[in-house]
Amino acid sequence: MMSIFVRLILKINAYYNTFLLKYQRERVVLKAKKIGKGLRINDESFINNNTYLGENVNFNGMKIYGEGKVVIGDNFHSGSGCQILTSIHNYDEGKAIPYDSSVIHKKVMIEDNVWFGNNVIVIGEIKIEEGAIIQAGSVVVNNIPRCAIAGGHPAKVFSYRNITHYENLKKQAKFH
Repeated sequence: MMSIFVRLILKINAYYNTFLLKYQRERVVLKAKKIGKGLRINDESFINNNTYLGENVNFNGMKIYGEGKVVIGDNFHSGSGCQILTSIHNYDEGKAIPYDSSVIHKKVMIEDNVWFGNNVIVIGEIKIEEGAIIQAGSVVVNNIPRCAIAGGHPAKVFSYRNITHYENLKKQAKFH
């Protein structure tokens, strides 16, 4: 039998976590340029103010750094600890070494039905096409094709989804 004290602590913890999730959602909504229906934020997440979110976007710990444009399509899911980096220091044409005080902004485009495992990092000027899956712990520095499964550092395509099955589920609107 659980003590009154333990039940009280569990109840306070539940209220606290609910408050945090609502607060995180408000921070994301206030910053987003566009947001579709069904946004779910299940763990601490934040975005830049140049982010466009499709419908049924699920963040389980997404952090978007920099000021570059980020477009995330419908039915996106992220694992915990994911990051998108959209700005870099000017190291190549800058006025100082290792870099100067100017910043270069990069665009990230993530199409519909993409899934990131835990701790994925995306480095700007990338396009991840529809239906792609990025393996946990991967660093994406190149474009990922449609329905590809990619992983590693740097992420490389090592397989593809069953396209026929994918298209059948898509046609039936079977989205998680």
